[in-house]
Amino acid sequence: MTRKLTRLQTLFTGGAFALAAVLGAPAPALAADTTPTTDQAAAVVEQITAQTGPQTAAPSAEELHPLPITAEQKTFTPTKEQLENAKAIVDTAKEMGLPPRAWTIAVATSLQETNLRNLGHLGDRNDHDSQGLFQQRPSSGWGTVEQITDPHYATKAFFDGTSTNRGLLDINGWQDMPLTQAAQKVQVSAYPNHYAKHEKQAGDIINALHGTGPHADLATDLRY
Repeated sequence: MTRKLTRLQTLFTGGAFALAAVLGAPAPALAADTTPTTDQAAAVVEQITAQTGPQTAAPSAEELHPLPITAEQKTFTPTKEQLENAKAIVDTAKEMGLPPRAWTIAVATSLQETNLRNLGHLGDRNDHDSQGLFQQRPSSGWGTVEQITDPHYATKAFFDGTSTNRGLLDINGWQDMPLTQAAQKVQVSAYPNHYAKHEKQAGDIINALHGTGPHADLATDLRY
């Protein structure tokens, strides 16, 4: 029996078979016929989706940067380590149900504090007892060394604060502030305006984790 497939059906089923081949999805019902029905192709797509999960859409530019970026920006090509640390930050923020603006502020803050590196104690070069992605200090009540060098804990503390430190979510109106003001209210840095220069880079890194932007090809195995 000859099946008549529309052009749309042909494209759809061809894509399904290609994905099945790449991902190794078994498709015994399709293997016996080179012109599968739409129902058969849909079954493969459903199986692939179940194995890989739906891709999360990238946040919009307005969600990441609701206010104009006016400071001179520092940009660079991120390393795998930096992308992995950024993903740990965004993962935690997503688990907490926080919006993309919070992700941007947190990633930009870590870019300023450690260039998105999870630093341990640097000996004579260390700033007091600051450590981790956000340079939090055990002596100031941010947590133990083990805690503040855990990216998940450190990020949650940045957002929630501790019994002796305010977090971003404790700052009234943080969503409507320039990024550097919001970050400074948590970090209390000697350089309060330096967070501003990392906003675009933070957005580009977040976009890369969602498969878009100038660094997308560097984060293919980290994508949402």
